[in-house]
Amino acid sequence: MHDLRFIRDNPEQFDAELKRRGVEGISSRILEIDSLRRAAQTAFQEKQERRNVLSREIGKVKKEGGDADALMAEVQGLKDGISSHETEERDHAASLHDLLQELPNIAAPDVPNGESEDENLEVRVVGEKTQLAGEPKEHFDLGEGLGQMDFDAGAKLSGARFVVLKGGLARMERALANFMLDLHTEEFGYQEIVPPALVRDETVYGTGQLPKFAEDLFHTDDGYWLIPTAEVPLTSLVSGDILREDDLPFRYTAWTPCFRSEAGAAGKDTRGMIRQHQFSKVELVSVTHPEKSDEELERMTSCAEEVLKRLGLAYRVIMLCTGDMGFGARKTYDLEVWLPGQDRYREISSCSNCWDFQARRMRARFRPNGGKGTEFVHTLNGSGLAVGRTMIAIIENYQNADGTITIPEALRPYMGGAETIEPLDK
Repeated sequence: MHDLRFIRDNPEQFDAELKRRGVEGISSRILEIDSLRRAAQTAFQEKQERRNVLSREIGKVKKEGGDADALMAEVQGLKDGISSHETEERDHAASLHDLLQELPNIAAPDVPNGESEDENLEVRVVGEKTQLAGEPKEHFDLGEGLGQMDFDAGAKLSGARFVVLKGGLARMERALANFMLDLHTEEFGYQEIVPPALVRDETVYGTGQLPKFAEDLFHTDDGYWLIPTAEVPLTSLVSGDILREDDLPFRYTAWTPCFRSEAGAAGKDTRGMIRQHQFSKVELVSVTHPEKSDEELERMTSCAEEVLKRLGLAYRVIMLCTGDMGFGARKTYDLEVWLPGQDRYREISSCSNCWDFQARRMRARFRPNGGKGTEFVHTLNGSGLAVGRTMIAIIENYQNADGTITIPEALRPYMGGAETIEPLDK
């Protein structure tokens, strides 16, 4: 959500900023509705004040034994006007809110302009691409060859874009999540949270998924939403709160299932685990002082990168352009891991600074030390990492000619000391 006062004071700048996000000349419509709302509010207040004045005069006249009929008739006439202006102000406020909530966040000045991923900016490349003897296989061929990645069973139970993991791969998913959580909590100071996977409308609204992206989510018959990422409940932990400045930043991490309808993804990544309706992810969320959020984004990104470094996976860091960035993001770094089976880099983490965009939607504020009033916090979120995609990267980068998978050294303590994943004994 945007600051209405900023739009009033800087309409041309606001339009220029949102033009970078593909929205043209919206300030005039915002200010028009705002003007109508304020006019109705003023008229309401004036009539209400007039009614209060008349009520006092009526009391005085009656006390003195005079005739207050004319004054009482005027008060009666004001009632309809007050009700009308109140309704008008409420309707304009709702229209203004509906318009503002559909607008994306403003991009940071250093974010490159662009319309698609083709115009993203490569920031750095880390590690050497894996060199394999022979033709690299993709993760689904390797997983099915091991008898531990069963898409037919997933389809039998739930339909397309589901999978059943077995044996060593099932254990690897759990091991990866524990490895990531231990790293983020013990070395990087994130607090581990176990949040609900079902949340209410206002929780999903606060982080920007509703109302614009409702079709991307799963909804239950009794009014809950399945979380698309733990960003939703973790960020909403501070919803409606007034925090102490000295307590900032809050850093949270959680391993949760995530659920996405993949609306609009027809024909994309139809084979394998890249794009599933259900997957697990270790999420990172920070709630910071406004002056610290840019620094926090760099820190969060480095925390996600460290997972890839310790697993020995080559990757690159990409700054997303204005047209490829998420709705609520002001600046986003994607981490793309090298997949030899696909002979390309694929996204495995996305770290975003949302500034006060989400905080305004959820009324999350802090009280500055020694200051009056409150300010909105800044919120950030990132994958630390997507567990399924990390498993894909390990399977493809650590594949052996005989179809077995070498387990990265950093992961072996979480897998009972095993060094390889062998075919499943049936």
